[in-house]
Order: sequence, then C-alpha cells, then structure tokens
Amino acid sequence: MIEIEGLTKVFPNPDGTEKTAVNQVSFKVHPGEIYGLLGPNGAGKTTTLRMVSGLLRPTSGTVRIEGRDVTVQPKFVKRHIGYLTSNTGLYMRLTPLEMLEYFAVLYDIPRETARTRIRQLVEWLDMGYYLKLRCGALSTGQKQRVNIARALIADPPILVMDEPTLGLDVLSNRMILEFIRTQAAAGKAVLLSTHALDEIDQMCRRMGLIHNGRLIAEGELDALKQQTGRQRLSEVFLELVGADQPVFTKVIR
Repeated sequence: MIEIEGLTKVFPNPDGTEKTAVNQVSFKVHPGEIYGLLGPNGAGKTTTLRMVSGLLRPTSGTVRIEGRDVTVQPKFVKRHIGYLTSNTGLYMRLTPLEMLEYFAVLYDIPRETARTRIRQLVEWLDMGYYLKLRCGALSTGQKQRVNIARALIADPPILVMDEPTLGLDVLSNRMILEFIRTQAAAGKAVLLSTHALDEIDQMCRRMGLIHNGRLIAEGELDALKQQTGRQRLSEVFLELVGADQPVFTKVIR
C-alpha cells in the first residue's frame, strides 16, 4: 500500500527565490489497484513519483510504503518498489539476460529463485527471442520490456510507473498495459502516471489530478465525470484545470 500525506517539495531558483513543485499532496493506493496520476506538463507528477520511490527527499510531508516511512527506512522501501519510467537507462553492452541476472544480485535474490523469476518474466513479456542480444541493439518496445522485467525482478508489492508506454507502437503499448493489469490482479498496488488519457480511462477506477503542484481533484472516475457533467476524460481534465474554453475564437482568413 502507498500512503501519501501532505507531500511537499520546494526547489531553490537561481535568483534566490523558491519554487514549490509539489504542494500538500495526499492520496492512497491500495493493493490490487491501479491509481492514475494525471496532470499537464510541469504539474509535479514526476517529482511526486520520485519522492514516492525514495529518489528525491520531500521538503515536508510523508510517504509510507507498506507502512514504512520512505525517508526513515529507504533501503526497505526501495526493495519493495518497482520504479519504471519511459527513459530508464539500460546498460547497452549487456544482454537482457545479463541485466536481469545483475539486478537479481543487487537485490540479493538466491540464485535458483532468480533463475525461476527470470524465466517467468521472459515468458510473460515474450522476451525469449532477443534475450541474448545486446540491449543497444533492441527496439524501443523491447527495451521497455527489459525495463519492466528489471523493475519486477524482486517481485515488489508496489509498482510506480511514470509514462511507461511513451513512444511505443500499438502492439508494445497493448502488451505493457495488459501486463500492468495482471500485476494489479495479483495484488500489487500500481501508481500510474501518463499523458494518454484513454489509458487512465481504461485502466483506473480512481485517479488524482495535479495542477500547479496541487492535487485539485481526486476520486473515482465516474464521480469526477458526474461532478463536471462531462463523459469523456479529456473533457473532464480540461474542465477541472479550467482550460475548457476554445483556444481560437477567430477564423484567420
């Protein structure tokens, strides 16, 4: 379970002023749930996910993973989180198999357990036909499958995913979304951030909308649609951020 309360992050500006990137954000993600985190560019989504994952220290507020405070017990938390972004780096000279074996060692997973886990991930993500190619020779979709396998090698109960399907083709996109569903169905708590509104609509029962660092709406999608009187998630989004007016009001001749 992910529990976030009053999460705030302030960054210093070069001119000596400060920028509040995330301001008093609070929400929970339960086991077996895919929770969608939505917002325009620069809203504070990625900063929030980095604090949740223990990669960035909050200015104030708390994040608890499985009941443990991220700042107090960072090693425990990082062992219980699979963190994935659209641009997570791979070691280009290693093969996917070598990557997974390496990360299994980092997580101190027993050798036989690691072999079984790698075999499962390779089968689930259909990675067998490029398992021994160098990562530098793989397509974008293939690299992202390797990244997902890396994030899941320790079988963590929490998945934090920041734009996991960005830049992928339709087939790779569908495979990754289906795999995320299977992980939630297995009881994992999944925090998913994406600009693809249809993914949120299809995958999530609950969502939070961040705008200018604040969580301005949170709850079940059906309730938010009823609140705004809109049925399409794109229209709900624009209504909630106050951007539902036409951009162009004149016809240019």
